[in-house]
This record gives sequence, structure tokens and C-alpha cells, in this order.
Amino acid sequence: MARDNSPTERRRKQLERKQGRRASYDRILIVSEGSKTEPNYFREICASYRLHTANVEVRPSELGTSPIQVVQYAQTLFEDGDRHKNIQRRAFEKVYAVFDRDNHQSYHEALARAASLDGKLRNDARQPICFQAIASVPSFELWLLLHYEDIQAPLHRDEAMRRIKNHIPGYGKGASNAFAVTSQHLAVATQRAERLAARFTARNDPEPFTAIVELVKLLTTLRG
Repeated sequence: MARDNSPTERRRKQLERKQGRRASYDRILIVSEGSKTEPNYFREICASYRLHTANVEVRPSELGTSPIQVVQYAQTLFEDGDRHKNIQRRAFEKVYAVFDRDNHQSYHEALARAASLDGKLRNDARQPICFQAIASVPSFELWLLLHYEDIQAPLHRDEAMRRIKNHIPGYGKGASNAFAVTSQHLAVATQRAERLAARFTARNDPEPFTAIVELVKLLTTLRG
């Protein structure tokens, strides 16, 4: 009997192999506002720590870059999956929507929407999932800057970008080696971000805050 080598069958077999390689820790979906910088950063961590690709999916939002669109895409991708990306429906225990405060009008709406979904959606094992907003005030670059400076006061996103370029010459949106360049200072950045989180929350803008630290701590403590 001839073997079925259709694209659909090949995708099915690829998915079965991927699921077979899945590790014992939680399946994680990360959806980011940025199309390059943030996905590159999180994928670098996954590669550095040899995390299973079957357990950690990192995707930029395909609905748009406003915070509410990032949350909506994360919910849609979780609930509906995407067969073209080999992402099955409800195949995660944790879903994270990563976005910046910046000047986005839907920022607080997105925080509220993510909070309303936490523990309400169920995965393919019929378990309630963690759905969390990973927000930064003013931007993702604050997290990188904390590797070099102890930020205590509000700063504009342009100032954060200018200052990180002083520490990482040539840095720009779409950077592909941000984790490799900054990782030697990860411990001090974690301490500084946690001190900010003890004073402020994502809702206290314009005070500096970043929840990126929570996601980084999670990824760097998983076992491949």
C-alpha cells in the first residue's frame, strides 16, 4: 500500500513527533507586541536553556500591536490553535501576553482583560490555565536597562532607548542577541526589577515597572 505523503499527513506526523518530545513541565504560550525584539529575546533564552520547543511557543501578535490586540490574539491562539504553525487548540497551561505601556490607549483595558481570563479558560486536559499580562512601563527596554542601571524614577521610552544604546552599541528594535549580551548581569537586573515590583504595579504608570522579570525567572528555572 502506498504511503500517504500529503502535506496534511506530514504535518500530523510532525505534530506527533513534537508532542512525543514534550517535557514534563508546563506548556507555555508567549505572545508579544513586538515582532522581533521580544520574540528573539525569549527564543534566545529557550535555546540557551535547551527548553523543549514542544513546551514553549513564542509568537508575535498577528492582530496588531496595541495591548488589547496582543491579549486578544493570545486568547484566540490558545482557544483555536493554528494548524499552519502546528499549534493545537488549548494546548497550554500558561499563556502570557507581553506588551508595553508606551502611549497605548488600550493599555489598562488589556490589563483588565488578561486578569479576567486568568483561571477562566481551560486547556485540553480541562484544567484552568494561567493567563497573565507581562507589561513594561514604559517599554521592554526598561528590563534591559536594569541590567546596567538602577532605575527608580519614571522615564520616557525614547530615553530608555537612548540609554540602553549607551550600554549596548548598535542596539535597536529587532535586536537578535539581547539576551546573550545582557545575561551576565541577569542577577542584578532581577533584583532591581523585583524592587520596583515591590513599590509599583503595572497600573501605577508612569512609575517604572516591568513584569518581564517574572517570565524570565520562569523560563530560566525550567529544565529541558
